Amino acid sequence: MKVRKAVDLMKSVVKGTGYVLVHTPDMVLHNGTTQTTERIVNPDSEYLKELPTHLRSFEQAVSYWPNQVYIGNKTPDELGAVPQPWHDKVCESTDRYGRFGQIMPQEEFLLLIQACDVFGLVKLEQGFVDGNRAALAANPMMTEEILARIPAQQTSAEEIARLVREEHSEGLYHHDELVGCVNRAHDIDQNLSAHVMHENLVSKASSVMALLSGIANAGINKNEIEYVIDCAEEACGDMNQRGGGNFAKSAAEIAGLANASGSDVRGFCAAPAHAVIEAASLVASGAYQTVAVTSGGCTAKLGMNGKDHVKKGLPILEDMIGGFCVIVSRDDGVSPEINLNMLGRHTVGTSSGPQDVTTALVFKSLERNGMTVTDIDKYAGELHNSEILKPAGGGDPAVQFFKVVGATAVMRGEMDKGDLKDFIVKHGMTGWAPTQGHIPSGVPCIGFVRDDIMSGKIKNAMVVGKGSLFLGRLTNLFDGVSFVIQANSGAEEAGVSEEQVRGMIAKAMRDFAATLMAQAE
Repeated sequence: MKVRKAVDLMKSVVKGTGYVLVHTPDMVLHNGTTQTTERIVNPDSEYLKELPTHLRSFEQAVSYWPNQVYIGNKTPDELGAVPQPWHDKVCESTDRYGRFGQIMPQEEFLLLIQACDVFGLVKLEQGFVDGNRAALAANPMMTEEILARIPAQQTSAEEIARLVREEHSEGLYHHDELVGCVNRAHDIDQNLSAHVMHENLVSKASSVMALLSGIANAGINKNEIEYVIDCAEEACGDMNQRGGGNFAKSAAEIAGLANASGSDVRGFCAAPAHAVIEAASLVASGAYQTVAVTSGGCTAKLGMNGKDHVKKGLPILEDMIGGFCVIVSRDDGVSPEINLNMLGRHTVGTSSGPQDVTTALVFKSLERNGMTVTDIDKYAGELHNSEILKPAGGGDPAVQFFKVVGATAVMRGEMDKGDLKDFIVKHGMTGWAPTQGHIPSGVPCIGFVRDDIMSGKIKNAMVVGKGSLFLGRLTNLFDGVSFVIQANSGAEEAGVSEEQVRGMIAKAMRDFAATLMAQAE
């Protein structure tokens, strides 16, 4: 294989991360695609009748082990030590707030959706807003500017019911009571229908929460963010440009990132990994100093496997809207680096067979850099919560990914077959992310990886994002990219930081100018 010469770039680092979940049981009933489709084709089905009795309370969602891992209160290793099923076990000493973010209740989120609406499309019932405004104001991520976007004067329950009944508005529900609606933004444009506007506003609002959490955790000022990349699964636009965007800039506006520009990246489940690579590249090139990669969640995926959960007597586990943020900045000499010389990619010419995909995404970048599979401490691929997928026959994507990596390593002679089981335990991790499509694809690990590298527990990790392009019915191709996060190689190897060097240069120039002036006198 031809060895590609390493490119000299400035280093880009993971400065911080944010991970948020929103408990949305009523959106499961009214907005998840499985349920909305069932309501059309079989409105009197036993599934729809039984479904409400399988919804979790907010307290149950907060105490659910995988959710506590997602916001950083528990680790993947701790989750792996808890035998499944997880839904019948209470994660002790839980909190809705975690070191990475929070779990937001539905009532607060509905008010946040209205705050994120800049066209007056979201209507809420006056009593509902009055009863929940204080709770949202108490949320540590809320700002006065965001709260001020919620009108003091709201809408009557009668008018909201009329809008849903006569104007094709999408209802907003809490405890199965109509408390608001999202109006359509155009009379005939399906891309601006109430249903689509609801989807987009939910994605935008959860992205805002993720952005705010990521910035807070990175310990930076909002004005330091110069560019935002949104990588959610939704796409906004009108009939003339259906996916034109821009979620990124719209979320940045609400979050108060006055100094930021931005754009959207779309690549199905692989989009977050693509976006992190692009962010790291922008920083390494010097185009921007700090970039935020962000994503909100997807209402269509709520209750996606609900029929199998109800059939097997389980609670509806897909009741969470997910969001995440990764702050990528220029090297600070401490934070873990994103190694742009170690990128894996599934090319047009690569087949979609599991071992071919794994070779392209994992082994080729290792080979180019003179490394073998065990030189990477942790791998993160499809980090789905397997308890959600197993009832529907979906298996455990996280474990399956590690098995394929290990099996490919054995086939390549990089590892003995007898070491396969230990490899999965040592180099893998238990999946915990909600099935929000793009959310589980590699990126949930970045918060833990950053912490573990900073503490010296591990030295590096490979993040793999994979996507199914055939879902768009334009190609049968598969997709995927990977990147490596590693310990900072030391911006201060000479004992002098970049800022100190700049200071010394400036001082030398001032001294030189002073000397010239003295000589002239």
